[in-house]
Amino acid sequence: MAAEKSYDLARKAGEFALLRKANEVQILDLRKITSITDYFVICSGDADVQVRAIAETIIEKLKQEDIRVWNVEGLETGRWVLLDFVDVVVHVFLQEAREFYGLERLWGDAPTESIQ
Repeated sequence: MAAEKSYDLARKAGEFALLRKANEVQILDLRKITSITDYFVICSGDADVQVRAIAETIIEKLKQEDIRVWNVEGLETGRWVLLDFVDVVVHVFLQEAREFYGLERLWGDAPTESIQ
C-alpha cells in the first residue's frame, strides 16, 4: 500500500473511533522506525463496552469502503483490541490498559498526530 493510502486509512480509523467518543486518538508514524507496519492508531475508551463499540465501528465503517481487517485480537474482552489492517494497526485500549502498556512511550521516537 502506498504511504498516502496507509495514512488515509489511519486517519479514517481515527475519525471513526471518534464516532464512539474514543479518548486521545493518536496516529504514530512508524515508517522510518520499523518495517512491521506504517502507522499505529492508538485510542482508548472508559469501559470495555465502549472499547468494543469503538473497534466494531472502525471495522464496520472501513468494511463499507471495501477495506477489510486482516486480523482482530481481544474483541471478546474489550481490554485491548488490536485491529490489523497490515499497513495500519489500530490499538483500542481500556484507559488503564493503555497507561499500563504505554505504547506511546515504547514508540516515543515516532512522529505523532492527534485527531480530535
